[in-house]
Amino acid sequence: MKKLGFGLMRLPLLNADDPKSIDRQAVCRMADLFLERGFGYFDTAYPYHDGLSEVVFREAVVKRHPRGSYTITDKLPLYLLQSEAQMEPIFRQQLERLGLDCIDYYWLHNVGTASYATAGQLGAFEFLCEKKEQGQVRHIGFSFHDRADLLDRVLTEHPEMEFVQLQLNYLDWEDANIQARLCYETAVRHGKQILVMEPVKGGTLASLPEEEMALLRRHRPDLSAAGWALLFAASREQVMTVLSGMSDERQMKENLRVVEEQPPLTGEEEQTLLQVAEHLRTKIAIPCTACRYCVAGCPKHIAIPDYFSLYNNLRRFGPQQRDNVGAYYENLTQTHGKASDCVGCGACEAHCPQHLSIRNYLKQTADALERNLDF
Repeated sequence: MKKLGFGLMRLPLLNADDPKSIDRQAVCRMADLFLERGFGYFDTAYPYHDGLSEVVFREAVVKRHPRGSYTITDKLPLYLLQSEAQMEPIFRQQLERLGLDCIDYYWLHNVGTASYATAGQLGAFEFLCEKKEQGQVRHIGFSFHDRADLLDRVLTEHPEMEFVQLQLNYLDWEDANIQARLCYETAVRHGKQILVMEPVKGGTLASLPEEEMALLRRHRPDLSAAGWALLFAASREQVMTVLSGMSDERQMKENLRVVEEQPPLTGEEEQTLLQVAEHLRTKIAIPCTACRYCVAGCPKHIAIPDYFSLYNNLRRFGPQQRDNVGAYYENLTQTHGKASDCVGCGACEAHCPQHLSIRNYLKQTADALERNLDF
């Protein structure tokens, strides 16, 4: 099950508050280990780490390893496009950042209802086909964050797309909004290979309450919470690669060990995980994956994912964590807007792949973290 891909979205940082402060030496060590163990799939995108993810990939991999030892995925950022003329300059900038003349997998980034309309108006699908014909791209597809009926429409109207990248994890498998199972089955029905993003749901599934871990230990006593999540995604037959946004060497070593040593999940184990998912839905207040797409356009520079993470911790572990959570919140507000500073413009929600009611969640977060109100 060598299905692990290195997602370059949550790289190790020297300063946790600065996404550009990437620890490049740590990334080099992680990339070396990843390649030494026989893996080679890397995934980046134009906005990751404020545009530095592609550059760091060039420094850590392209300049230090032979071209045939790795594959790289990059994405055309639909949310930035306002005219057809923007696509070529962005693509050329990506090639320059990567230090390559050909990208192995090139996607339309975050196809959904609004962005699919944009892609059609600007000829984005045709642009991908053109780059493939020119030999600047080897394979084309799109990442997807929407309902299964739209996915069916996209794949029906664009059978030339070779791959689909889906958010797939056991918490979202039967979720009525994300529809992970239905989207997976739709892609399979169209005969597409599937790449998985957010198998651990932005870290949400990396740490579970003791009650839920006790259920899982009955089957595999030594497997971590993150390992269970990774295996759930990797055990899907039509899944080609499961991306993990690994932030340190410890995470990488653990993930490598899981995919190298653990067999696919049994039917009984999968049912247990879905039972765990039902339990978790009552405990995870805000299902944010910390992708940070919401942050860039916020006029008040609110650290939305960070505040949601603190709120979730408070909900999960109880009032005894209030002082600890409050200290972290106070530190963040020194350089970012408070949750209560939200002006309700909705720019964040327009970019949220999880379709969260961010403005409402910010009100709840402000009540809990600023006013110490009960949940």
